[in-house]
Amino acid sequence: MYKIYINETPLLLVNTSELNTLPKFDGEILKARYSGKAKFLLQYIDMLEKSRRFEAVILYANDEKELFKAFKAHFQIEKAAGGLVFNERKEILFIFRRDNWDLPKGKIDPGEGKKEAALREVREETGVEQLELGKRIMKTYHTFRKKSGKRILKKVYWYKMQTTDSKLVPQAEEDIEIATWMSLDAFFGEKRVVYKNILEVLAQGS
Repeated sequence: MYKIYINETPLLLVNTSELNTLPKFDGEILKARYSGKAKFLLQYIDMLEKSRRFEAVILYANDEKELFKAFKAHFQIEKAAGGLVFNERKEILFIFRRDNWDLPKGKIDPGEGKKEAALREVREETGVEQLELGKRIMKTYHTFRKKSGKRILKKVYWYKMQTTDSKLVPQAEEDIEIATWMSLDAFFGEKRVVYKNILEVLAQGS
């Protein structure tokens, strides 16, 4: 199964055999069989970009890898890496950027490894230098459009990290207003605007 967030709604691309094992959703969902035609996918992509009517959209096929391949053909792919960073008090390093709470992450440079990129991006975006890399947590996918109108599919590799370095310097050039340590209880103790894929990273890695 592949989960891609489009306009904060999850699009699930699944194998037909997985349909009975999918998570339950409380809201309205849309489910359809992939027809094998590219225009079929575009109509769902366009719908999701314009509306948040459904809690989830599920597209299924006998070969979900081929379905994902067809989906990717409509996008320019960008790869990124980031970190779920813990300090000695088990607090998490959060950033606030463009009106959303987030975790530090960024593009993987040409020739750069995923782990190296994750460490570099955390250092650059938050000022933390002493980082110990842990295991990979998961991959997330989300889409957005550039000003040119080009559709981007971003694949982000997330790693768990540890540090004893408490000095934080938010990277203003990347529109980061705040870099701060918070426990999960403190983070969820207030209403915050946070991307759903970030919530998944927190759930998987905490």
